[in-house]
Amino acid sequence: MFLLEKTVALLLAPLGMGLLLGALALGAAGLRWRRTGFFLGWVALVWVYVWSTPWVSTLARTTIESAHPAKLAAEVDAAPVAIVLGGGVLAPVPPVRLTPDLRKAADRVWYAAQLYHAGRVERILLAGGVDSRIGGISEAASMRLFIRDLGVPDAALILESGSANTRENAIRVVEMLKELQVGRVLLVTSALHMPRAKRQFEGQGLEVIPAATDHEAVDTAWDIRKLLPDADSLDGSGSAIKEWVGLWAGR
Repeated sequence: MFLLEKTVALLLAPLGMGLLLGALALGAAGLRWRRTGFFLGWVALVWVYVWSTPWVSTLARTTIESAHPAKLAAEVDAAPVAIVLGGGVLAPVPPVRLTPDLRKAADRVWYAAQLYHAGRVERILLAGGVDSRIGGISEAASMRLFIRDLGVPDAALILESGSANTRENAIRVVEMLKELQVGRVLLVTSALHMPRAKRQFEGQGLEVIPAATDHEAVDTAWDIRKLLPDADSLDGSGSAIKEWVGLWAGR
């Protein structure tokens, strides 16, 4: 199922589908199916263009993110533990990278620190395994390095360092929380990821309070310039499609 999910996400992603259609167009041209090749080439061009426009990309992400609007940390309901899902902090890779690399989803760690300092949680569980491509420490350990600098003490931190995806996050975290006799948690992740993550953790029997951050679809006002394609919008569209596929696949 995992391989199927990844394959479907790759094929439906704007870039993946564009490359596939382009390859089919070239194949059709090589077989002298000129009309078919011409048609597929145009479909590939239009597909990539549409998803790379800020207008479509923002709309796609808004349909997901609007379910969990932003809240100040002090406005979030309290719970014993906040779970912070990985995906925003890359591990150090000495001697090339000596400190964690903060990606755009590193807002998750910052927001968790705000929740702690606002008294909304007593402990923070950082969840994320080791990147098999580069090795080194886990993402949970990398997030710990960051959140320490934000004033959260080690005594308040719990690490889950064995998971590779959202479903594994939920399974492993629930086992750890059983030992702590915790059944109600704050779930901290990006707004785009929250619907899929919330469903996974609730499926494990937890009472989940969403604490969404890292909202991407903020510029929703219409502007003719939003019909001009750019790489950031293409990436954002790909992220939205990945979440749709993940919801479908249940991971």
